[in-house]
Amino acid sequence: MPLSRRPIDLVPRPTQLTVMNGRFTFDDRTAVRAAPGAEPAAALLRTLLAPATGLPLPLAADGRVVIALDAGLTGLGAEGYGLTVGADAVLLRAARPEGLVHGVQTIRQLLPLEALSGNPVRGTPWSVPCVQITDVPRFAWRGAMLDVARHFQPVSFLRRFTDLLALHKLNVLHLHLTDDQGWRMPIAARPKLTEVGGTPHGGAYTRQELAGLIEHAAARGITVVPEIEMPGHARAALAAYPHLGNRPGRQLEVWRRWGVCDTVLGVHDEVLDFCRTVLDEVMDTFPSPYVHLGGEECPTAEWHQSPAALARVAEQGLEGPDALHGWFMGRMGEFVAERGRRPLGWTETGVDLPDTFTVLPWRDQRHGLAAARGGRQVIMAPYRSTYLDYPQSARPGEPPGQPGQVVDLRTVYATEPAPAHWDPEAAARVLGTQAQLWTEYVTTPAHAEYLAFPRLCALADTAWSGGHDWPGFQARMHRHRARLDALRVPDRPPVHHPSREDSP
Repeated sequence: MPLSRRPIDLVPRPTQLTVMNGRFTFDDRTAVRAAPGAEPAAALLRTLLAPATGLPLPLAADGRVVIALDAGLTGLGAEGYGLTVGADAVLLRAARPEGLVHGVQTIRQLLPLEALSGNPVRGTPWSVPCVQITDVPRFAWRGAMLDVARHFQPVSFLRRFTDLLALHKLNVLHLHLTDDQGWRMPIAARPKLTEVGGTPHGGAYTRQELAGLIEHAAARGITVVPEIEMPGHARAALAAYPHLGNRPGRQLEVWRRWGVCDTVLGVHDEVLDFCRTVLDEVMDTFPSPYVHLGGEECPTAEWHQSPAALARVAEQGLEGPDALHGWFMGRMGEFVAERGRRPLGWTETGVDLPDTFTVLPWRDQRHGLAAARGGRQVIMAPYRSTYLDYPQSARPGEPPGQPGQVVDLRTVYATEPAPAHWDPEAAARVLGTQAQLWTEYVTTPAHAEYLAFPRLCALADTAWSGGHDWPGFQARMHRHRARLDALRVPDRPPVHHPSREDSP
């Protein structure tokens, strides 16, 4: 098909797109004029296009590609951008740097598929269609959670995964760093956490690796949000430091099963000091405004039998041991808030976490409504449409995943963070949505990518554009699949994968 007649199938769909006659061609003479504050976006454009095109794209006062910040563009919000491509010049503008980096990703999608290659490509005209685009996201939080606790994933994959998120204008990488089966972040004051808890299924990251990932993500408009599970899903920590549990003297191993482990953190003062120490180091490493404290699936049976826990109940005047969960999360949430951050947590009901928390309802959409009506900010994460560890089809060749249902592309696309029947006040408290990729059955980067894409494309389209056009999305995905192919994102299940019956 002639270049002038190729469809413009962008994912996510822009808010407004007008196609004009003509094309602009990037070549060896193309330079970039970056206004003050736009230099990082110009550097990103150069970084992303250089491997395939080899174009230098130097900065120059008379550059035909103009990238500029304009604080007066208030209608574009924090992440919107305006892009005008003419036959002789390109103008990318935004009110904030985040908008400029999203505009860079749009330019990348407008170029020929070969521009996505990681290797030099010869003989391809690096041209883009003349267009006028105004693009503003519907939701501020457009995320993907990656579980690196159950199965460790190398930092090289995290950087690649970040690149794939950025291409789709997703702006949050939520790292699930600890769980019953592993502890992946080094804590200098508690070295056994990674010496013991980091042993199964891979290892742990260094502080330098995490700092490099955070910098890499920030350059692409992505915030890396850390999650440290508490007070449940803490078996790896208890294997390293058993005295933090509810039975003094008991020796534990890192859990080698899936599901919910019944061993949880105690509630005595040393546990609170331990959590504060860990969170201090987490916040020293991650500049994210948000810190996720877990909070879900916390069995309370041990607290019912623990003299220390029962003493805490009496001291605090609580109704019983079950109330220790809210008390514990409240203490840790206050600690995070005192340091200028915002606590996040998984909510089981919508009202089980303190008011200071921004909550992620994962069991039922109704819990999101309850949380929002209770005054909490909400990030929708319902498992029926955002859990990517469920198989994406019922085909015999699908790799094993969580049993019980299929979460296919259309199901993810139908995710509605703020349903129309919600009252306006509640809907206004929805920050956005994110997908979850738990890794009980995911051992390799290729397997993770296969599960993530194209389903993350659907979530990105819904979170940015608002969805509601399944036929149109299908049509755009037909060409966008070729972009994923150019990036070597697998479109077939991995050959080797663990069976559903396999345990750690």
